[in-house]
Amino acid sequence: MLTRPEPTEREPLTRIQDNILARSERRLLNHFCAQMPRWVTPDKLTSLGVAGALVTFAGYVLSNLAPAFLLLAIVGYGVQWFGDSMDGSLARFRKIERPRFGYFIDHSCDGLTTLLILAGIGLSPYVRLDVALVALGGYLLLSIHAYLAARVLGELKLSYFNAGPTELRFALIAMTIAMLMLGAGRGLFGDVSGFDLLVGGVGLGLIVMFVVQTVVTARRLAAQEPAPRY
Repeated sequence: MLTRPEPTEREPLTRIQDNILARSERRLLNHFCAQMPRWVTPDKLTSLGVAGALVTFAGYVLSNLAPAFLLLAIVGYGVQWFGDSMDGSLARFRKIERPRFGYFIDHSCDGLTTLLILAGIGLSPYVRLDVALVALGGYLLLSIHAYLAARVLGELKLSYFNAGPTELRFALIAMTIAMLMLGAGRGLFGDVSGFDLLVGGVGLGLIVMFVVQTVVTARRLAAQEPAPRY
């Protein structure tokens, strides 16, 4: 059986995005794109997204001094969502896409912002750093799977179980509000707090999803490229 050719500019990636908020978010982003001044460019929005992640990182770290700094982290999530969601949307709206450059820069920045956010959570007084690193590892593993699938299948999967990056941001904001309201407190099991269990549980869930998706994709590829018979 012939192998599928590598996606190129002539054959764009198929974006699979079936998260709950996808349609509403798309309408909102299209509205913003139509109102965006010409001096705002996709590259500037990408930089804004990274700046938002830095603000979130700072908010979590500074919460060691006062819980009110968690509000700064929440503001950072909003800024990061705007920059990260708008850069590609604006490029497509203006028909000025640079598929290879945009793909490379966008997902490189995604890795950096994920590191900043989860490192900030781990350096806060609410979640242990080792637990936050488990969540970071799980997220990056699932991201690696998505990028590999884009290479071998020509499909970029942006959501799992009807949840994508936007839903994840809302979940993190909700957790941050809970941190602000409940405080660090004592651990439920020794040094392990409820926030540790939540973040660690999500991280382990992401690792399991990576394993499952790897098996599913491997079987799909095996069916397309049967092993030779000797």
